Amino acid sequence: MAIKTRLRALYTGDSQIARRYRYGLLIFDVAVILYMIVTSFFESSVLLETLDVLIGLIVAAEFGARLMISRDVWRDLLMPAGIADVVVILSLLVPVAGEGFAFVRVLRTLRLMRSYHLLKGLRADFLYFRRNEATIFALINLALFVFVTTALVFELEHKVNPGIQNYADALYFTVATLTTTGFGDVTLSGPQGRLISVAIMIFGVSLFVRLIQILFRPAKATYECTGCGLTRHDPDAVHCKHCGKLIHIKTEGAT
Repeated sequence: MAIKTRLRALYTGDSQIARRYRYGLLIFDVAVILYMIVTSFFESSVLLETLDVLIGLIVAAEFGARLMISRDVWRDLLMPAGIADVVVILSLLVPVAGEGFAFVRVLRTLRLMRSYHLLKGLRADFLYFRRNEATIFALINLALFVFVTTALVFELEHKVNPGIQNYADALYFTVATLTTTGFGDVTLSGPQGRLISVAIMIFGVSLFVRLIQILFRPAKATYECTGCGLTRHDPDAVHCKHCGKLIHIKTEGAT
């Protein structure tokens, strides 16, 4: 019981230690993603397999800690982020499962970034994050889409496509397709490859448009109106533009 209480405090508490722990998890997730990118350039070796196992054990321990404090274990297991963690653990601990699928750890990173407790800490600790939250998330969403798509292209094509031998080749193809430049020197083969290319163009352009809209539209302040629940307002708003109720948006003051 004491262990569960301590774990719950780390994952949901507001203490400085809890915030640092969640920041540490975020850094670990990013490190795992970078590790998967870098190791795609190297042939499998005993050293890399050992590192895979160590990372897999850490991921398994962290996943077990979250399940230990879960109020509904099966729900968490069957959620996309839960399934992603299981796939990551298997792919790192059991090489025959395909270690390249560890890239789905990015789903856990996205979920962690959007968790209430981490967002609360980021807003409290970092002024830049508070002022540019929408832009940061638009960039993160685009970057994660590029990463996941690149990893998927690499995993499916590097063994059968001479034009895609490492992560850099897959990234080159993804960006060329995403921007609809289409140089044509690297292509995906078969109907499956064409469908992936179409998906990259459609969803990628949509994310680009979303990012541009956020960058060029007037900045909005986040404050939930107690009357109608509207959360986005002009920074200098005094009344809710939807229901007219008086609102009290906190300002950062002069800088």
